[in-house]
Amino acid sequence: MKQKLLYAVILCLTLGLAPFSPEPHIVGKIKWLMGGANGMGAIDWFDLFLHGIPWLFLIYVLIDIAITKVAD
Repeated sequence: MKQKLLYAVILCLTLGLAPFSPEPHIVGKIKWLMGGANGMGAIDWFDLFLHGIPWLFLIYVLIDIAITKVAD
């Protein structure tokens, strides 16, 4: 369980946030999406998916850990 959490955190800190300058890429994509996603092409949606998967995996691992602790 700890190994999955470590992998999820490493993925979020690398792929999930890259490139880091001037702001994390996922932040820019989410701002664009919240602004109406005007002009977003297929490559932008794929990019959002690619940078979002590590965050979804982290959420999954945290929920799995919480459920396991409650069940025990």
